Amino acid sequence: MVNEYYFDNFPELESERLIFRRFSIDDAPDVFEIRSDDRVMRFMDSHKHRNVYDSEGFISKNFEIYKKGNGLFWAIVEKASGELVGDFAFWRIEKENRRAEIGYSMKPKFWGKGFMTEAMDRLLRFGFTDLNLHSVEAEINPENENSEKVLLRMGFKREAYFRENRFFDGWFLDSAIYSLLERDFKYDMSNLVASVNSKK
Repeated sequence: MVNEYYFDNFPELESERLIFRRFSIDDAPDVFEIRSDDRVMRFMDSHKHRNVYDSEGFISKNFEIYKKGNGLFWAIVEKASGELVGDFAFWRIEKENRRAEIGYSMKPKFWGKGFMTEAMDRLLRFGFTDLNLHSVEAEINPENENSEKVLLRMGFKREAYFRENRFFDGWFLDSAIYSLLERDFKYDMSNLVASVNSKK
């Protein structure tokens, strides 16, 4: 089974350059900056946020998913500047199967700095060693080459390609499923910093 401790005690984590903390409603302007940007949303297959209220609703919805024990959502913050740079989530958690889906996004001005690779390394490590996940999956738009590169770098393998399985904004879209088993995860000790609340 998945470790239930973290659904009562939110895990605040960190890596060499990043802090991973719980979202607050005050983060809505940063979420709006990310989810209203065409460059980010191009491959998300979901609607852009029209205003900060949409972003507040997004954060509130994630709070509810966490309370129900179905997901964990982190705000990714750069240590040097204190700025929220992106987000990462384990969601659709299947507790008996010890499986979860991941989702992630980042402000374009922070692309190309290795932040998402660093974030994914730290949070996948948490998922496998602390949350007790056995497998993780990611569903992406097949045209999202940058996302695919990050997943492959982490050791994910493409397991499925679905043709026109999603209907969004008037179009049927393809999707690709990538998966990673705990035993195949490429651990990188260089970015590991202990959890702020590491009790289990």
